[in-house]
Amino acid sequence: MTINTTNPSRRSFIVGSAAIATGIAIGFDLDFMASANAAEGSGMTSMAPLSAPEIGVWVVVKPNDDVVVRVVRSEMGQGTITGLAQMVAEELQCDWKKVSYEYPSPSESLRRKQAWGSFSTGGSRGIRTSEQYVRKGGAAARMMLTQAAANQWGVPVSECAALNSVITHTPSGRKTTFGKVSVAASQLALPTDIPLKDPKDWTLIGKPMNRIDGVADKVTGRQIYAIDLTMPGMLVANIRQSPVFGGKVKSYDAAKAMSMKGIRKVVPVGDSAVAVVADTFWQAKTAMDKVDIVWDSGSNTKVSSASIRKMFEEGLNADDTFKHNSNGDTKAAIASASKVIQATYSYPFLNHATLEPMNATAKWTPERCEAWVPTQDGEASLAAVIAASGLPAEKCEVYKVNIGGGFGRRGAFQDYAVQAVTIAKQMPGTPIKLIWTREEDMTQGRYHPATMAKLTAAIDDKKNVTALNIRISGQSILAAVRPFILEANQGKDPAVFQGYDPQGEHGFGYSFDNLNVDHAMRNTHVPPGFWRGVNVNQNAIYIETFMDELAEAVGMDAVQFRLKHMQKYPRNMAVLKAAADGIGWTKPAAPGVHRGIAQIKAYGSYVAAACELSVKNGNEVKIHRIVAATDPSYVVNPAQIERQVAGSFVYGLSALFEEEITIENGAVVQKNFDTFNSIRLGQMPKVETILIQGGGSEWGGVGEPTIAVAAPAVLNAIYRATGKRYRDVPLKNSGIKLV
Repeated sequence: MTINTTNPSRRSFIVGSAAIATGIAIGFDLDFMASANAAEGSGMTSMAPLSAPEIGVWVVVKPNDDVVVRVVRSEMGQGTITGLAQMVAEELQCDWKKVSYEYPSPSESLRRKQAWGSFSTGGSRGIRTSEQYVRKGGAAARMMLTQAAANQWGVPVSECAALNSVITHTPSGRKTTFGKVSVAASQLALPTDIPLKDPKDWTLIGKPMNRIDGVADKVTGRQIYAIDLTMPGMLVANIRQSPVFGGKVKSYDAAKAMSMKGIRKVVPVGDSAVAVVADTFWQAKTAMDKVDIVWDSGSNTKVSSASIRKMFEEGLNADDTFKHNSNGDTKAAIASASKVIQATYSYPFLNHATLEPMNATAKWTPERCEAWVPTQDGEASLAAVIAASGLPAEKCEVYKVNIGGGFGRRGAFQDYAVQAVTIAKQMPGTPIKLIWTREEDMTQGRYHPATMAKLTAAIDDKKNVTALNIRISGQSILAAVRPFILEANQGKDPAVFQGYDPQGEHGFGYSFDNLNVDHAMRNTHVPPGFWRGVNVNQNAIYIETFMDELAEAVGMDAVQFRLKHMQKYPRNMAVLKAAADGIGWTKPAAPGVHRGIAQIKAYGSYVAAACELSVKNGNEVKIHRIVAATDPSYVVNPAQIERQVAGSFVYGLSALFEEEITIENGAVVQKNFDTFNSIRLGQMPKVETILIQGGGSEWGGVGEPTIAVAAPAVLNAIYRATGKRYRDVPLKNSGIKLV
């Protein structure tokens, strides 16, 4: 389903370009960056051979009409590269079959004063925070190419039009190609006014175009990921870190390991780890087991999941809170209520569990440090390499390598890159590929934060909900990762409240006369991190299952109750209605089949999900289908969105039913996929995606928003099937199985 779109807002930016011998290079700077000329620098470095000897910032048009789009966002299977290329090609009016891409290196970006903007790929920002300047890049290139052709013909540019990499003089029918005028175009003055197409005129954006990032190679196994890298003289390292977070190496004995075949060196890595360097990974791993390490684990050995939960439970009733979204007087309304409804929830630590464990390759000499890193943020990797190498920035280089899964683990956290450089420094001139074992990857993560929540609502004698209080107790990611944000917010972590914000990309979609949302910050020694969907995952469970409870308490249908409280939020209403209509909410379900629904706004997108499921033997859940409605404002590639929605449900349902990280004696208990499970193909329900284009100036994300609504929709349906409310995740701890 598609709703009419409106024209997006356009913000100003600076344009820079330079002539190059083999074609036209168009460069764009964001308005918050220093101007950078496309001729600066000696050229970019990438894993693939450069497509032209001289490279601009965003777009290169070569004499044979090939178009190379420079992308700095990382491709992790989500389709960002194809979407970005679609937007350039849409405005450029080029031949889609001639479009390719290349990664600029973060060090080249540093040399050009961050000419490409942020390399960070997370928070569903790949498309939504790039669309303006990327589309402008294509549009400016088209204008300059068309002007060059008009100049050659001696005709007004208004009489010329570009389409499919061909420029036509409409009155005479004369034609030329982009490549033939590219050099001349590069010498023209930059356009100062660069209008973009009206969305109604899009021909590529909004179409399910084939991906351009080597899908065939991924299917056949020819794709090279970072873990596959080989190079002359390369050795392989395996590492073991303190099992207790915060612990250190007291001593180690490497004698047995050094006597084994293929072992080159055993080295300390900082003060908390030891690595073995060998000819092969298996040799390094086997020898690592023979290194006798004595740990100084410190006082954190006293911490367990039980002690953490006790701390969180205390926070549910504490007074030291950070208030975030508040109106009216919830305390007074609850005190005078005819009826009070209250529910307490918990959500565990979660590991990213990427299929490719953490790894990186580094080569260090006193003159230069190079690193090959599977990263969600090339700039963060470069900063880590510079710091670890002890060399100046101009002597360091990072090459982005294909990523076998990210989900947030490979963005803000560059511990694996630092370790690779640290080891390489102890073997100068030798390429060292560090590979973590699955056990190391599972126990040394940056985990989705654990939280609890207590929701309290007041109902008056007319069955109206007059107040809602949401208390969150638990970890703050930003306190550990970006404390400067807390300093700017008087100690509060705004990320905790995703989905509960007063407005904005995570705005709360309900209205209550009295509302209070606050957070009792209770941090642990377990390092938190950004995990796909982040805090909106548990926050959606808290509010959306509680909304069902409230609907039942006042005797209303779950959808109608929600609609009653979201009259000020028409786009929330639209996705909710779309999901409800898609599942057939008002029609009787098949015998034994029960339905649930949920909605939220996250990462600028409005999302809802409705499911149908059945339960056998009181605990065997079969989800038959999920209907997902998504409004990201604009749809770039609908096929890719459908894949992202389905993929997010795999992640979200795995967390709901199976996954958790627990702590004993200060260390992670789960070591591999036998204890940190994922749902299987046979358990996956049919997913039906409804796309709504709500328009507006705010583009929404795709990869993360919908992950949040599957779990509460399923929980609500399970209640209708069993009469039991499950408020602690994962459901396996309550004996519930997904079949």
